[in-house]
Amino acid sequence: MSTPHTQAIDRLVAAIETIVAGAPDAILARAAEPLAALVAKDDWIDPAFAAPDPVRYRQYLLYRDPADRFSVVSFVWGPGQATPIHDHRVWGLVGVLRGAEIDQRYARTASGALGFAGPPTQLDAGAVATLSPESGDIHQVSNAFADRVSISIHVYGTDIGRVERATYDATGAAKPFISGYAQPASVFA
Repeated sequence: MSTPHTQAIDRLVAAIETIVAGAPDAILARAAEPLAALVAKDDWIDPAFAAPDPVRYRQYLLYRDPADRFSVVSFVWGPGQATPIHDHRVWGLVGVLRGAEIDQRYARTASGALGFAGPPTQLDAGAVATLSPESGDIHQVSNAFADRVSISIHVYGTDIGRVERATYDATGAAKPFISGYAQPASVFA
């Protein structure tokens, strides 16, 4: 059964499929437009994929490309929730659907520790940001609000829930992790 949720994801997937078939260096620039179109309206996401957790942010898989070229994920941030400092190891785009997020980028210092790579950036609803290992993909993300939920839609250059990535402490020491997903029960019914 087609719903506003599935129709919106289907439109994004069709656009991204066309883009990932092209030149890799143009993916981020070209994929930002269809993601911006998706997050421009906040009337399509199924509430099951927008449910916060009281303790930590949630990551829901919305679509996994069968050829493993990309995935589409919703991130749901409860009030004041944040990620640890982490990386992605693949290209990615973030589009804020609801609320706002604070994105603090990091870079290695001469000693190998992590330092701020500029000031934090606030991404408001409708904003789209890109990241890639080539341009620096170590960051920490937090809900900009202490009193409400924020939701962002991410597109990654593989199934991000299955990629071994790392979290980092301030010294730059890496700790491997695989994020997985917090899928709603209805997905498995």
